[in-house]
Amino acid sequence: MNAIANALARSRFLRNDIDYHLLRAAMVIIFAWFGYDKWFTAEIEGLLPIITNGPLISWTIPTLGIRGTSIFLGTSEWTYGTLLLLGFWNKKLGVIGALGSTATFIATLTVMPFVPDAWLGDAGGFPAMTINTAFLLKDLVLLSVSLYLLKQDLARVLGVEPAR
Repeated sequence: MNAIANALARSRFLRNDIDYHLLRAAMVIIFAWFGYDKWFTAEIEGLLPIITNGPLISWTIPTLGIRGTSIFLGTSEWTYGTLLLLGFWNKKLGVIGALGSTATFIATLTVMPFVPDAWLGDAGGFPAMTINTAFLLKDLVLLSVSLYLLKQDLARVLGVEPAR
């Protein structure tokens, strides 16, 4: 184990900020891809059980309709992804993107307790997840990444060393 740890320590793997750059790039790709899917009403129709039961997002379908919700979510995700991308060069834009990203994943995580058929009854219910719950659980990691990027960009904007 020590040989592996020493080899990694000599590599660029432990270079400062590699995690920051990899996480930022991953979030840009995720927002680009998920945002692209949102432009198709079939994606929103598949998400209807999740969207209509979310306390922070259920308003979108009655207010905007399926097509409007599709456009709203696709535009939001591409906007946050673009701001995160621009955050490589402009940390203030990165802060705005990370704030939007954080809000996105807070909104989607609040749906979990309200999703119909969230737990597998045949497996005893909670904590045995259905696909709807598993789909939302990934947002816990994405929220954590969003908060990490927000912390890092805020520290850079303010000119302080980010706490590790």
